[in-house]
Amino acid sequence: MRVTRESLIRIAKETAQERAFNDRGIIAAYLTGALVSESDPLLGGTADIDIIFVHADEPKQRREFVKLTPDFHLDISHRAKAEFKRPRELRLDPWLGWEMYDPMLLYEREKFFEFVQAGLRAGFEFNAPAPALQRSRMLLSHGRGIWRDLLSVGDTVTPKDLTQYMKSLYHAVNAVAELSGPPLQERRLMLEFAPRAETAKRPGMSAGLISLLGASNLDSSAISVWVPEWKSAFEAAMENSRVDLRIHPARLNYYEKAINAMLVGENPHAALWPLLQTWTLAVDVLPDHAVSVWRSTCDQLNLTTVGFEDHVNGLDQYLDEVEVLLDELAAEHGLETSTSI
Repeated sequence: MRVTRESLIRIAKETAQERAFNDRGIIAAYLTGALVSESDPLLGGTADIDIIFVHADEPKQRREFVKLTPDFHLDISHRAKAEFKRPRELRLDPWLGWEMYDPMLLYEREKFFEFVQAGLRAGFEFNAPAPALQRSRMLLSHGRGIWRDLLSVGDTVTPKDLTQYMKSLYHAVNAVAELSGPPLQERRLMLEFAPRAETAKRPGMSAGLISLLGASNLDSSAISVWVPEWKSAFEAAMENSRVDLRIHPARLNYYEKAINAMLVGENPHAALWPLLQTWTLAVDVLPDHAVSVWRSTCDQLNLTTVGFEDHVNGLDQYLDEVEVLLDELAAEHGLETSTSI
């Protein structure tokens, strides 16, 4: 099967039509993610198709994955129409705002898009400094809130602790990334953050991200050694009903082939984020022996015990640096530190 961007978009349209035909509660469907842009959506020869279904009422499930082939799957999110009832407010939403700003319409049963986008784009203000800074401040606030919870982590760092640490860091990174575009997704986070940091005139933040993952002096060959253990944990956890939805059989190649492609690419350290994040999610539901292997890897990254406390302190400084950046931009554009729109 020859897969192109066009063929994946065709699958998205066919899926939307079929689902809407069988479910009268679906009022609209749109495509988002890498397929919407003109850039190559494939990474390691794999890709997902991000489809959003909007329902008249609260959907029965929020997210699902559907395997198409070993290398391609549908990543379907379900939203309620009520989430879009105040379109102008979506300009301040760092996730839903970008998602609705310029998606590809796949289906609509009523004039849903015309209403939502008219409000979202009113006055061409979406990319103006004020709303952009407000979205970044919201992400920064979320990251700071998660960081505070990390201060109570005990002597033993658990998978849940590291998940929260990476979540806080993810919000901090996206607070910078959102200044010049949509939020970065997890698989490509470290591939795409460097140019966003350059645009924000903070190129050092890319190196800071690597440092906060304990990888500043890490030889990329070490990451390659971890891949088999990561895969074993992923395969074991994907059979567990309690695991995070992202640890799904349809996504194994999606992560593995992307990780391997990045490891032989120009920025091999970029493979660390998806590997460490999904490995941590996986071992959270696995027996102690699997956690021990994961913990040994974390030891090499200095992300356990005393080293973790140092990283949490470093994250504090990183969040402060993001806050300084946003304050400088606010002053540059004549805005208050706490922008109100």
